[in-house]
Amino acid sequence: MNETQQHCGTVAVIGAPNAGKSTLVNALVGQKVAITSPKAQTTRTKIMGIALHENTQIILIDTPGIFDPNRRLDRAMVAAAKDGSTDADIIAVVVDGRAGAGEKVERVLETLEHRKEPKWLILNKVDIARKDKLLLLTDKIINAQEFDQIFYISAQTGDGLEELKTAFASQMPEGPWHFPEEQVSDVSERLLASEITREQLYRQLHQELPYASTVETEKYSEREDGSIEIHQQILVERPTQRAIILGKGGSMIKSIGETARKELSELMQVRVHLYLHVKVKENWDEDRAVYNDIGLDWVE
Repeated sequence: MNETQQHCGTVAVIGAPNAGKSTLVNALVGQKVAITSPKAQTTRTKIMGIALHENTQIILIDTPGIFDPNRRLDRAMVAAAKDGSTDADIIAVVVDGRAGAGEKVERVLETLEHRKEPKWLILNKVDIARKDKLLLLTDKIINAQEFDQIFYISAQTGDGLEELKTAFASQMPEGPWHFPEEQVSDVSERLLASEITREQLYRQLHQELPYASTVETEKYSEREDGSIEIHQQILVERPTQRAIILGKGGSMIKSIGETARKELSELMQVRVHLYLHVKVKENWDEDRAVYNDIGLDWVE
């Protein structure tokens, strides 16, 4: 393929927490690059996914949800979301079609004021949203903010995704691809390992586990036989949280570790040895080193 025939551009995917941004990015890329869970604010840093459509490379920036920040961690996440939408060729605003247009959506729309980039509205979860409410929701949003295009999709089932991907590709500027054809993300394997374990914490513990927990990969090395050895620590703020993660007789942490290890092995196509331990560290979200490890900038 001649480079002059190639197209490459960036789509910033923004929205309120739990709108389905990461699920959408994973679906467009064709494999997991960002973790997902029903827990709000699962995505903490901006993650790049790379989707291909014919001669076009679409760089998708999956950003944390935009919300009113209270703690330093919150402020860092919102800063990452806003930074991720800078200089994009398209700003794609993902809205949960079932949840409606409340304060969280209004907060996102406010950030679009004075933005010159093309703005596309993507109504997600249409497979579980009532059609009459969906149309009313659309009217409410476009009365508050003008959008260049509107799409109705389900990132979970795939409805409307091919049309959306084709539309994204049609708007990407001409120019050489920024990444090799086989690359799907900018996430290091070390950070991906932490994220996969954190996803299992949220999925297996649901509401029992508070938002204030994180996973650090302390050691990531290759053994002589080609397998990967990973040591991680799960940081929590209180001993009671540690007890929840460990479970009776260590049953919960064993389940989390086994599921995370299996997924990492499948993603990396290599045998993985995963070792987890839980550490109580009060106010871990005030430790600058933790922010570096999870890919967030330190904010004052």
